[in-house]
Amino acid sequence: MENFIYDTPTRVYFGIDQEKKIGEILKEYGAKKVLIHYGGGSAVRSGLIGLVEEKLKEQGIAYVLLGGVQANPEIKMVRRGIALCQQEGVDFVLAVGGGSVLDSAKDIANGVANPEIDVWDFSMGKAQPKKTLPKGCILTLAAAGSEMSNSCVITDEETGSKRGYGSPMNRMNFAIENPELTYTVDAYQTACGAVDIAMHTMERYFCPGEDTYLTDALAESVIKSVMKAGTDCLKNPKDYAARANMMWASSLAHNGLTQCGRQFQLVVHQFEHEVSGMYPKVAHGAGLAALWCSWARYVFQANVPRFLQWSKNVWNLDIDFEHPEKTVQKAIDLQEDYYRSIGMPTSLSELGVKEEDLETLAYRCSREKTRTLIGYKPLAYEDILEIYHMAL
Repeated sequence: MENFIYDTPTRVYFGIDQEKKIGEILKEYGAKKVLIHYGGGSAVRSGLIGLVEEKLKEQGIAYVLLGGVQANPEIKMVRRGIALCQQEGVDFVLAVGGGSVLDSAKDIANGVANPEIDVWDFSMGKAQPKKTLPKGCILTLAAAGSEMSNSCVITDEETGSKRGYGSPMNRMNFAIENPELTYTVDAYQTACGAVDIAMHTMERYFCPGEDTYLTDALAESVIKSVMKAGTDCLKNPKDYAARANMMWASSLAHNGLTQCGRQFQLVVHQFEHEVSGMYPKVAHGAGLAALWCSWARYVFQANVPRFLQWSKNVWNLDIDFEHPEKTVQKAIDLQEDYYRSIGMPTSLSELGVKEEDLETLAYRCSREKTRTLIGYKPLAYEDILEIYHMAL
């Protein structure tokens, strides 16, 4: 087990009607003027934004509104938010929505607090935020795990570049998680969420590391729980137990718990960021489903024992010790079957990705052939291109 620092400073308010406490919670944090940041019209139509406004007024807290965040949040929206906060003297950022809204809010908070730095430099790794505005969220979609993670992913819509960066400044001060707020999430986005949540832990599970059997057991439980919850949510969108377990898994899968003692890089996420950066209509979870099995088939022979552990403990397969590769291949096939069962794609072509774009995707993913992705099998440009071809 490798050395690690585990820090989860986000306070979670979990359960029914917790969003009704938002005024009191913001009062505790000393908020004087709040940016309420949200996505499309659903947060307004559902009455949630109106409720937030009402609760802030009850506590005498001023606010400004900024809606319109899209999937794969864009830097131009972040810049709008920074300018609005500076103009209005905002001292707290409240995100109401899913991962895209939360990431946009994080970048806005960092940009406002570090006005001497171009906010896109954070995404490009040219600078790190030194401070941030306090921020919190009301979660309406279980997927990205941004409510407890230290990550932030933003897209430059002009170049198609989608970049993520990690920083302690990206941690939310608090997260309000009421599973009932996810009842209206449609089947496709629910399935995308199940993929994304599980993938946050699956990616960590297949990073280098030894003797992490406690972390492994936690990870395996998260993966299995999410797959069950996703299936149950699709059967009954108002299954509170399923929605609750999926929402809590979203937080645990991406707050660092399931990587303790292991190295860390979300490799398949890097592949997918290039896809949804070039094809903005591709949902992140769908892109991950289309890519992961091809990645697994390409790399598993570099560490067959690890993949056998996953095959046995997640998919309950008996190991064929004479032909262990067959056991792994069967488990990967089962993972692919699961994606199909919840309506997720298992190839890039299903998402409209064109063969002529694969070289560009690999070139960008390898940072113009200068980056090798870590893992049991290091992946340089040619490896990345081959995996894209396999996934097509």
